Amino acid sequence: MPDARPTIFALSSGRPPTAIAVVRVCGLQARLALEKVIGRVPSPRQATLARVRDPASGEVIDEALALWFPAPRSETGEDMAEFQLHGGHAVIAAVFAALGAIEGLRPAEPGEFTRRAFDNGRLDLTEAEGLADLIAAETPAQRRAAFRQLKGQIGDRAEAWRGRIIEALALVEAGIDFSDEADVPENLVTPSLLTAQQLRAEIAAALAGSGHAERLRDGLVVAIAGPPNAGKSTLLNRLAKREAAIVSPLPGTTRDVIEVHLDLGGYPVTLLDTAGMREGGEPVEQEGVRRARARAGSADLVLWVTDGSAIGVGAEDSKINQFISRTWLVANKLDLAVDKLWINCESESTVSFAISALTGAGVERLVDALSAFAGDYFAATESAIVTRARHRRALDDTVSALDRALALGASGSEELIAEELRSAATTLGRLTGRVDVEDVLDVIFREFCIGK
Repeated sequence: MPDARPTIFALSSGRPPTAIAVVRVCGLQARLALEKVIGRVPSPRQATLARVRDPASGEVIDEALALWFPAPRSETGEDMAEFQLHGGHAVIAAVFAALGAIEGLRPAEPGEFTRRAFDNGRLDLTEAEGLADLIAAETPAQRRAAFRQLKGQIGDRAEAWRGRIIEALALVEAGIDFSDEADVPENLVTPSLLTAQQLRAEIAAALAGSGHAERLRDGLVVAIAGPPNAGKSTLLNRLAKREAAIVSPLPGTTRDVIEVHLDLGGYPVTLLDTAGMREGGEPVEQEGVRRARARAGSADLVLWVTDGSAIGVGAEDSKINQFISRTWLVANKLDLAVDKLWINCESESTVSFAISALTGAGVERLVDALSAFAGDYFAATESAIVTRARHRRALDDTVSALDRALALGASGSEELIAEELRSAATTLGRLTGRVDVEDVLDVIFREFCIGK
């Protein structure tokens, strides 16, 4: 029960020093905290100017705004108090000391405020995940997707699906339990399976675009690969607009994979600078080449960078076909080309660019192409509702249960059909956190920062 829980407090704004620091208190003793610290309880949901004092000494800590949100009309569904203070280290430390001295209060754990909102039915599990994604969003596309989920895009749909499955299950169970009743129609399994078939099609359609929507959270992965000393690290630095990788004329300088996160056209992109790929070399370099091949092989796009000023570079370019991923040929060192760039396009999917990573010539065209590629890749995510692997697994399990029910057919065992429909309903309940999700709650809520 909420009343048995300790009252928690935490800083819910940015790391100090800041102009304003927001400290929140949640729980049964939130009212007592207000009485002890400012001497009164403000009118609900009205900001009140008050002097914040140390209850033990009576010393004034700060002059701040105080707010009172009595249960259940609060973010967590429990009593909540909020102090909007000046955001200096000393002020926050003194307020924390004052609150910590009050019996029944303790500092909050990561995600504990949101966990209480979930436990009190203020939001479901998918909305809590959407809140975490909104806090972590770095690009407009990530922000839009997280906000849609926070507002119940997948949770509401899953609950609607679950309601329809329960209705179908009720038909089958009515046929089982009341088959001898005169007013119960015969063959209730057929309409039940029709509903299951329609739901199966809807859920499968939602799963169709889940791969790209899931990737939106982490970003499109673009690997920069190629032979040693082709200018891969220089290109990474040019795209990142900072010195993210060490640049040296010596082959084999890059030994491990370097990651840089970018916002290209509003979409998240992770660039990977990999070791120059060549045979031989000492053991450490060989390990770097092995890792480079593995990361490039799993990337969404590979930029195969070659020295465009070298004669006979086409022989190296033929290696671009070693990757399953889409690959673009990037002929670098345009500034050193005396005659022409040797660009050998052996695949219809290969896109060629002539650039100078050192001077920036041709890089803008490459950036525009990358932005367009990211836009096309994520185009379907605006309507996608599946944004996490957990969502996909739950819906996959639901589809499997519905498939088993449909395979039994109208002539199958009513008890077995009912059991499969019950399994589908339970799986959807786990998606939103309505049933049996204790094993995943701690993992999800510890992703939050303290104070949220």
